[in-house]
Amino acid sequence: MDSFQALYMTNAYGTRDMEMSSQTKPSKGGWRSAIFIIFVEMGERFAYYGVAGNLITFLTNVLGQPTATAAKNVNIWRGVSAIFPLFGAFVADSYLGRYKTILLSTIIYLMGLILLTLSVTKIPLQHCQTVFFLALYILSVGEGGHKPCVQTFAADQFDEDLPEEKAAKSSFFNWWFLGIVVGATTAILVVIYVQDYVGWGIGFGMLAVVVAAALGLFLVGRGSYRREVPVGSPFTRVAQVLVAAARKWRVNEARESYGVWFDNSNSGEVEGGPKVGTLARTNQFRFLDKAMIIDETDKSSKTRDPWRLCSVNQVEEAKLILGLVPIWLTCLMFNVVIAQLSTYFTKQGSTMVRTIGSSHFQVPAASIQVCTGLTILIAVPLYDRLLVPIARNLTGHPTGITMLQRMGIGIFLSILTMVVSALVEAKRVKIAKYHGLINSPKAIVPIRVWWLLPQYILCGLSDVFTVVGLQELFYDQMPEGMRSMGAAAHIGIVGMGSFLSSAAISVMQVISSKFGDEWLSDNLNQARLDCFYWVLAGLSAVNFCFYVLVAKGFVYKKSECDDATKDTELN
Repeated sequence: MDSFQALYMTNAYGTRDMEMSSQTKPSKGGWRSAIFIIFVEMGERFAYYGVAGNLITFLTNVLGQPTATAAKNVNIWRGVSAIFPLFGAFVADSYLGRYKTILLSTIIYLMGLILLTLSVTKIPLQHCQTVFFLALYILSVGEGGHKPCVQTFAADQFDEDLPEEKAAKSSFFNWWFLGIVVGATTAILVVIYVQDYVGWGIGFGMLAVVVAAALGLFLVGRGSYRREVPVGSPFTRVAQVLVAAARKWRVNEARESYGVWFDNSNSGEVEGGPKVGTLARTNQFRFLDKAMIIDETDKSSKTRDPWRLCSVNQVEEAKLILGLVPIWLTCLMFNVVIAQLSTYFTKQGSTMVRTIGSSHFQVPAASIQVCTGLTILIAVPLYDRLLVPIARNLTGHPTGITMLQRMGIGIFLSILTMVVSALVEAKRVKIAKYHGLINSPKAIVPIRVWWLLPQYILCGLSDVFTVVGLQELFYDQMPEGMRSMGAAAHIGIVGMGSFLSSAAISVMQVISSKFGDEWLSDNLNQARLDCFYWVLAGLSAVNFCFYVLVAKGFVYKKSECDDATKDTELN
C-alpha cells in the first residue's frame, strides 16, 4: 500500500459534518422535544410582530417621520434583522451549537424588549428616538442568533433513521409555520390594539413578558433535546473545494488521474468505493470535480492537502450550496412584495373607514394584517390534510408536489397580490377625488377598509406556498452540518427583499419627482401608490419567468445509497 492509500484508510477529515448517532445526547426525540422549541419560536414571533406590525404607525404618529422615511426605516430594520441570522448561523454551526445560540440570543432579545419598553415610558421624547432605535437593533442581534437555529434545532429532533419520525418531519414544516402564524396573529390582534388605544409602553411590556415566559418553557425541555456538536467553519469546506478545483484546472480526469477520492475512513467498505450516505456525483458545476481528482502529486504525498484534494462528498456539498444560489436570487422579488404588508398596506388602511357595522369601534389599521394570519391558519391544515393527499394520488410524489413547484405557485400569487393592490388603490383615490379629499391627507376616505382584504388574503396564500417551501428546501438541500446556514439563507431573502423595497421607494421618489409629482408623497390621496404597485407587479412577472427557468435546471440532492432505479425529483 503506498503512502496516499495509507492516508486514505486512516484520515477522517472528509466524513459527514454531523453524525447525530454518535455526537448527540440521548433524546426522546420527535414531537415531544420539538414542542418546547416551538413555544420559544411562537413567543419570539409574537414579540417580533408586536413591534414590526405597527412600527410604521409609531414612527409617523409618535416620532413624526414622513411616510416614505418611516417606510424605509421599517424596511431597513427588517432587512438588518433578516441579515444578522447569517452571522448567528455561522456562530452556531462553528462554535456554540444551536442550543446555546438559541439560549443566548433569546436573552439578548429579552433585553432589547425591556429597553424598548423603557424608551417609550421613562425617557423624554427628545431622547426617545435614539434609545428606541438602539433597542430595535438589539432586537436584530437577538433575532440573528434565534432565527437560523430554532427551526433547524426543532427539525433535528426527528430522527431520519426512524421511518415514523422521518415521515413526521415532512408535516413538521407545515405545522411549524402554523405555530409561527398563531404567535404573529395573536400579536396583531391584541398588542397592536393595546398600542393604539391603551399605550405603547404597556404594548411593548406585554412582548417582554411573553418572551420571558417562552424562555422559561424552552429551559423546561432542556433535558430531552437532541443537541449537535459544532463542526467548525462551514465556509472552510466550501472554500477548500473552490481552491482545489482552481489549482487543478488543467488536470484531465480521463488521462492524468488515479481516480477520485471517496472518504471511506470510517467504514468497512472497499477502498475507493462510495460509502453509505455519500452524495451521488452530479453533472452540474463540473469544474468543481477537479477538486476530487487524485493526480500524481496527491498520490505521492504522505499527507493529504485539504486545499488540494477534497472528497466526493465535500465537492457535492459545495455543489448543493452553489445550486441554491440562483433559487435564492429569484425569490428576492417575492419578499419585496411581502414587505408592503407592514408598510404601505397599513398606510392605505389608515385612510379608510375602519369601524365595524354601526359601532364606533375603530379597527387599528395595522391589525388588518390579521387577515393574512387567519388565511394561513386556514390554508396550512387544508394544504397538509387535503391538497397533499389529492396531489400525491395524481403525481405519485410523496409530498404531492415538489418544493420548487410549491414555491413557484406562491411567487405567481405574489404577482396577483400586486395587481389587486393596484386596482384597489386606484379605486380608493378615485373616491377621494369624487369627495374632494385630494388635498386632505388626514381625512378618512369613505371606502371600507375591507376592500383591502383580497390583497391581505393573497399575501397569506403566497406565504403558505413560498415561505414554507423555502424553509423545507433550504433545510433539506443543505449539507447536514450547514443547516443553520440554510435557515439563515432563506431568512436572508426576507432581509434583502426589505432592503430592495426600501431602494425601490427611493428610486421611485427620484424618478417620479423628475417627471412630475412624487408617486410616494406623504399625502396618499395625491400620491400614485397604484403606479408603484404596478411596477412591482411587472418586475415580479419578469422575475417569475427567471424562476421557472432556474427551477427547471435545479438538481435535487441524492445519495449513492438511494435506489438506483429511483429518478431524481421532477421540477
